[in-house]
Amino acid sequence: MTETTQPKLNAYEISAWIISAAALLLVFRLHLLSALLSGLLVYELVHITAPLLRLSRLSHNRAKLVVVGLLAALIVAFFVLLIWGMALFFRSETNSISALFKKMAEIIEGARDRLPGWLAVYLPEGAEKLKEGLVHWLRGHARGLQEAGKEAGLVMVHILIGMILGAIISLRDAVPTQEYRPLAGALARRARLLSDAFRAIVFAQVRISALNTIFAWLYLGVALPLFGVHLPLVKTMVAITFLAGLLPVIGNLISNAIIVVISLSYSLSVSGASFLFLVVVHKLEYFLNAHIVGSRIHARTWELLLAILIMDAAFGMAGVIAAPVYYAYLKSELTDKGFV
Repeated sequence: MTETTQPKLNAYEISAWIISAAALLLVFRLHLLSALLSGLLVYELVHITAPLLRLSRLSHNRAKLVVVGLLAALIVAFFVLLIWGMALFFRSETNSISALFKKMAEIIEGARDRLPGWLAVYLPEGAEKLKEGLVHWLRGHARGLQEAGKEAGLVMVHILIGMILGAIISLRDAVPTQEYRPLAGALARRARLLSDAFRAIVFAQVRISALNTIFAWLYLGVALPLFGVHLPLVKTMVAITFLAGLLPVIGNLISNAIIVVISLSYSLSVSGASFLFLVVVHKLEYFLNAHIVGSRIHARTWELLLAILIMDAAFGMAGVIAAPVYYAYLKSELTDKGFV
């Protein structure tokens, strides 16, 4: 029976772990998750697209910094315009979130008489009850989301500052890497592992969300119209499917519930067909999540779900958003040292 040799840890690595863990927990305490994620996003996009510019052909470091700086500025400007465009889209009268919830309330009110008695008792009685139910759900399960809604302006500032910081930090890759002192080197290693975990999780989740959105558009915008079924607010539902799909597990449930309720505006059979379609897509997403996300961080789907459950209990909605990235980082740290 052979003994497994445990890797030796030095004081600098242990100190870096403690500092990194404290910093990641402070992100929740100081409500800086949006800044962290937006900064990582810009940094990774610059890191991925910079090699396409063939910076090695430039002989001067200053020229490389200028090119990478312009690239980072373009990426930040793109996301600013994207956020602005999304805000305009959801503020329009025909595509607004308020119009969607108003339509859902009207559909539920009108559906009570058409549904079986055993099912109708589970529906809220009118728009006011629906509103109360939504508020109760948000209070009990998404305190972080409520706070973000109250301080939306501050969150947007955090996102903008995070993107700018991510762009600035990405500039260091354009020039030869400097030598780090032992503790700084250990902290830089932790930052690289966190960045790699973010890239593995977020880009995979974006791919999964994009596939879900394509399937939703094919169903709502192509398949149903071919059978003469034209549902209202299709564009809004497709947009929400993509945005909510960026949240693992819970996002899919939100978009699915909206689609099923809106389908009731046509008939109960269409709503049932929508439910069956979404169940199939959900099962497909389960296997895609296991293959795409799990293969990138060597984690099974149940591990991610458990991490989401624990982080949700500890930090609310912010924990749900951060759980896959944090777990992937923890798994990479343990794997890097040969512990797992």
